[in-house]
Amino acid sequence: MADDKKSKEEKPEKKHAKGEGPPPTAKPEGEKKAKKGGRKEKAPATIQAAQGKAHAKGDHPARLADAYKANVVPQLMKDFGYKNPMQVPKLEKIVVNMGLGEAITNNKLIEQAEEQMMAISGQKAVVTRSRKSIANFKLRENQPIGVMATLRKDRMYEFLDRLLSTALPRVRDFKGVSPKGFDGRGNYTLGLRDQLLFPEIDYMKVDKARGMNVSVVTTAKTDEEARKLLQFIGMPFRQN
Repeated sequence: MADDKKSKEEKPEKKHAKGEGPPPTAKPEGEKKAKKGGRKEKAPATIQAAQGKAHAKGDHPARLADAYKANVVPQLMKDFGYKNPMQVPKLEKIVVNMGLGEAITNNKLIEQAEEQMMAISGQKAVVTRSRKSIANFKLRENQPIGVMATLRKDRMYEFLDRLLSTALPRVRDFKGVSPKGFDGRGNYTLGLRDQLLFPEIDYMKVDKARGMNVSVVTTAKTDEEARKLLQFIGMPFRQN
């Protein structure tokens, strides 16, 4: 009788959720890591994309952008009496355009110009096409006639830095850029006669010198504000 009482008093074995029998014993952490093979858990897709974008952008920002925030903004606020730093004019974009009238008879010039524009601007160029046909110039509608590149943010500041510090000083008998290139709305355009001003262009691969237009688009409302902005950035205007 005493044995029967002891057997009744003994607690029944616990059952796990999936079926009868004792619950599985917990495995030590070392075994779990060994099965995984030392692999690390992947971060969410949004974090991976952000990390990849930051890595592609680079750890060092454009030095001209830092100079604008540190030196140009306080100087413009002092000269024009801006109360808020958001009122200070800034660079919006830079458009580099190369026209190729000879491409009407020779389509290979477009490919060469694309490669040169890519080397100069640091991004893929866009082929510009004619909007209508002109019989006197033997021009057909939608025919390739040039290449262009629109630069923004860091690429814009890096291109302007190379233009001011490397390309313009290589112009023969350089006395400054013309101060008459403003359009009345705070934008400035200057012309370059030779693409060899940029050291990225290989001299041996150039068959002919081709000029280009560089348009600097700003948020300034007047030409005077845009002139001061570019002057503080380092644009060497010619003294009349």
